Amino acid sequence: MSGQIAKIGLVASMLSVLGSLYLYNIADDKMLGIFVGLWAPTLILATKEIEEWMNSES
Repeated sequence: MSGQIAKIGLVASMLSVLGSLYLYNIADDKMLGIFVGLWAPTLILATKEIEEWMNSES
């Protein structure tokens, strides 16, 4: 399972960036677009910490 959680986090962060670009430019909701875009680094860091936590328990 090593690396799987990090891959999920990377995909989720990319979806956050794409959703942010859509909301900011297409849907014309700039504040929500910025908010959604701020989740990308949070998702990457959270999945990295979860993966380290799971590996330390094994």
